[in-house]
Amino acid sequence: MLLMVRKYKESIYFGLALAILFFIVQWMEIRFLLFSNNIQIYILLIAILFTLIGIWVASRIRTSKVETLVIEKPVFVATTAHFEIDQNELSKRKISKRELEVLQLMAEGKSNQEIADELFVSIPTIKSHAANLFEKLDAKRRTQAVETAKRLRLLR
Repeated sequence: MLLMVRKYKESIYFGLALAILFFIVQWMEIRFLLFSNNIQIYILLIAILFTLIGIWVASRIRTSKVETLVIEKPVFVATTAHFEIDQNELSKRKISKRELEVLQLMAEGKSNQEIADELFVSIPTIKSHAANLFEKLDAKRRTQAVETAKRLRLLR
């Protein structure tokens, strides 16, 4: 092997010199292209930069940060076939018979207009009964009032 290197020593040097010369020519050509087209190259680099920033912003916007939270609550269901309204709770909370009727119709999912038509009263009367019920049952919405009434055994 060493003998072969000595034999082709001049050819190897000549090849290395050509390779170095080729590298210098290529480097100068690239340098010439950069200097002659520097505005286009800067525009291209800025375009690539803004494209990457746009992709990053879009990916941040699209990812939802909503976390699903599961809340388990006990549901009170009457287990006996015979249901009796808790009269002590009715008197303790001072719920009238008319308010109880309104509460039962609310539990059936009826609107204020439907309740008013069924009980032959005006809508403002139903709204005042509902407001009184919300206060007495410490609720803010119909669903809370109905749930509380079922828990207190005021509704089936």
